[in-house]
Amino acid sequence: MIVTTTAHARPPKQYTYKVVKSYPHDRNAYTQGLFFHEGILYESSGQYGYSSLRKSNLTTGKVLQTLNIPRQYFAEGSCVLHNKLYLLTWQEHTCFVYDPQTFKQLGAFQYPTQGWGLTTNGAQLIMSDGSATLYFRHPGTFAEQRRITVRNENRPVQYLNELEYIDGEIWANVYTTNQIVRIDPKDGAVVGVIDLTNLLPRNLRTAKTDVLNGIAYDAATGRLIVTGKNWPKLYEIELRVISD
Repeated sequence: MIVTTTAHARPPKQYTYKVVKSYPHDRNAYTQGLFFHEGILYESSGQYGYSSLRKSNLTTGKVLQTLNIPRQYFAEGSCVLHNKLYLLTWQEHTCFVYDPQTFKQLGAFQYPTQGWGLTTNGAQLIMSDGSATLYFRHPGTFAEQRRITVRNENRPVQYLNELEYIDGEIWANVYTTNQIVRIDPKDGAVVGVIDLTNLLPRNLRTAKTDVLNGIAYDAATGRLIVTGKNWPKLYEIELRVISD
């Protein structure tokens, strides 16, 4: 039985940010998934014919390893759980499974929705599909175990995109906005809203620059890294509370 949980309305905290440091980022990367695994930055990049998985050195921006995805697939969110790397595809209803060290394909799963963002709570995979729904899936079968509807007070939050699980919360980019929402995984309530307006300076923007997307948290160091699609920089940020 699939359990659907409804959020209780409560006003979220409001946050702004401080840039701690910036790092180089491949401007050609259409960032869909971003996460740390064993100190290495992993990224999945989208677009038909250009999708890839990659490992990079955060400090130098050097790409250490790349896997090009077949051109009929549009790569989306990704994460590692139990030493397996999971990669969603946008409209192809396929989640690929790889060895995170070698990028050798280990298997694949099918799902009925679109694929957008992916993260893990350490036991389950958590997936977005562009709606206000988050799906909790079994890593061995990809079967849906439960779902939540994400609400900011009483309003559903649509366009949930790239995901990251941080200190017991799900963080999600809201597609086409400068916002990241912090979500209670128990009921889907938005407990915080982070405004990253003007994070990428105007002088670094080009006609190719796209929206904010990409959240990576390194639990070992406490570093919080964010970026966007076709951005030339990754930013390490600290949060500042605007209101409680």
